[in-house]
Amino acid sequence: MTLFLPRACLRAAFAFFVGAGFLCFPAHSAPGNASQNPQNLAPGPPQESKSQPPYRMAVHVDLVNVEVTVTDARGNFVGDLARENFRVLDEGVPQPLTHFASVEAPAQVLVLVETGPAVYLIHQQHLLAAYALLEGLAPDDQVALGTYDQSARLAMNFTADKNALAGAIDRLRYNLGMADLNLFDSLAAALDWLAPLPGKKAIVLLSTGLDTSGAGRYEALLEKLRASEVVVLPVALGGELREPPGKSDKKPSGKNHKKREATAPPAVFATDATGLSFEKADQALEAIALETGGRAYLPRDAREFTGIYHQIAALLRHQYSLGFQPTMRDARFHRIEVQIVDASGRVLAPAEASGPSARAPAGGIPVYHLRARRGYLAPGP
Repeated sequence: MTLFLPRACLRAAFAFFVGAGFLCFPAHSAPGNASQNPQNLAPGPPQESKSQPPYRMAVHVDLVNVEVTVTDARGNFVGDLARENFRVLDEGVPQPLTHFASVEAPAQVLVLVETGPAVYLIHQQHLLAAYALLEGLAPDDQVALGTYDQSARLAMNFTADKNALAGAIDRLRYNLGMADLNLFDSLAAALDWLAPLPGKKAIVLLSTGLDTSGAGRYEALLEKLRASEVVVLPVALGGELREPPGKSDKKPSGKNHKKREATAPPAVFATDATGLSFEKADQALEAIALETGGRAYLPRDAREFTGIYHQIAALLRHQYSLGFQPTMRDARFHRIEVQIVDASGRVLAPAEASGPSARAPAGGIPVYHLRARRGYLAPGP
């Protein structure tokens, strides 16, 4: 049975644990896994599969890989597009695609969990729902588990055994007293873990979004995100702590929740003990997702987690993989834009590039929405 605590109790407990400055017991990986070296992070033995993904290749500095997710006007994944339907612009200049693979390709997914005091207070609510993510992944998807508070730790290496990862999640321990939450440095470390691995890679980040590491760390993470081919999918934890005192506990409707995600971040609740802003936390999570072509989920009710994890599992299985050769070797960040075009070359998405015709299904023109990384760091001379 899952215990749902009133928001006022959660806020008071969170302020106490973060501000008290004592350590009840350390946050570390599950017994038997703590000695694993992140430098040895590698995919486990794949389960038997009738078909092998056509794009599992080594990552080279002269190939820019772009994972793209496409949905229609109703939010359904679009899986019948061909190479000719995609156009990639590098600083506004179209680039020929040298690599293309369609959807339904296996993924390597690192689940990175914050193990600080705020997450301890509500961990049963979201971790129980996390099984929906594992159940939704395909048999040949590989999963690994990491945790962080002051620093990142690898709790379990990649495996196709989803039950093993579920067991590792059950054995997680939490830091109840240390106020340091180094999200930005921990996520940067996780990106380093995944960098040498070939194929489709993603991080499902379960985090409050709070970071106490000080000035300059977000900018350092941003540079690493721009050079990475990893899609980051943050899920904001502690939704009960984000609403201002006196806010109703009424469950938001799907319509209102969707509107909240599409507009400005929700109201701020910052504890007196830390002064940490949940508004800034939400903005950081959304910016991280935007840079990598992922999506940030900002639930305000524990009952939303199961549906969110189902969406993430589906998203990871419905991505197009595009690749092109960079024309410049200037060691500079290049903005890229992915477009969907029809047979005549007319841009169907994004709407900003194609004009009013793609904003509504007038004349039978389909409406597409896509997510892709915003740029890449070009190789040096």
